[in-house]
Amino acid sequence: MDISYPVTIAAARTWFKLGDITINMTGEEHIPEKGGALLAVNHLSFVDYIMAGVPGADRGRLTRFIAKKEVFDHPVGGPVMRSFHHIPIDRSYGAAGMKKAVDYLQDGEIVGIFPEATLSRSFLIKELKTGTVRIAAEAGVPLIPVVLWGTQRILTKGKKIDLSRHKTIGMEIGAPLPVTGEDPAAETAELKSRMEAMLDRLIKAHPAEEQPPGSWWLPKAYGGSAPTLEEAEAMYAEERRLRAERKAAKKKS
Repeated sequence: MDISYPVTIAAARTWFKLGDITINMTGEEHIPEKGGALLAVNHLSFVDYIMAGVPGADRGRLTRFIAKKEVFDHPVGGPVMRSFHHIPIDRSYGAAGMKKAVDYLQDGEIVGIFPEATLSRSFLIKELKTGTVRIAAEAGVPLIPVVLWGTQRILTKGKKIDLSRHKTIGMEIGAPLPVTGEDPAAETAELKSRMEAMLDRLIKAHPAEEQPPGSWWLPKAYGGSAPTLEEAEAMYAEERRLRAERKAAKKKS
């Protein structure tokens, strides 16, 4: 039974209204009104869970998101995530989480997944994990690409939260991508290509006054100062190295 999730959706809609947040959304009709579907969402911000849940809510559906297990281990975030019936996945051993996602989908749920597996520091589409295609194929449900733009301005990695008013969020829900799971690498490449084209449309359609040249939230290829994909990957590598060092030091102590 869902109690907290609908309340949170109502609170989010109030936030959108009070904050004068404009959501420019297209393709909402691709979200099925019944039956399972897997939403493959790009990842720019810590509020992407909220924004990517909007199209489902508009169609009378609740989206169950796959999230890293560490979020569920948090004393505050964990109970909230479980109350929403989201799905934990252990990044070192994801089979159990993937199985649960398949079960949800076959039970007729809408499930959301971030196939980049982490926030994109470049705000472009990172390499995608093939698990997304494999989950949709095993469950026998539509794989629907969803691309967001503008959420990074609210709260993203390395930046302070910005709740100032008058922001625009772009969102495109693409047509379902047929997948069989017979060639996960090729089908994942096709998913990435579609998501890149969707992101390009959203960036170009975004109000120019909200992304002046040099903006930190705008990719370099579009005149901004965000890291390139290569620079962002170097940042990820350094973060992983430091995380491994902290983990090793914790074991020694």
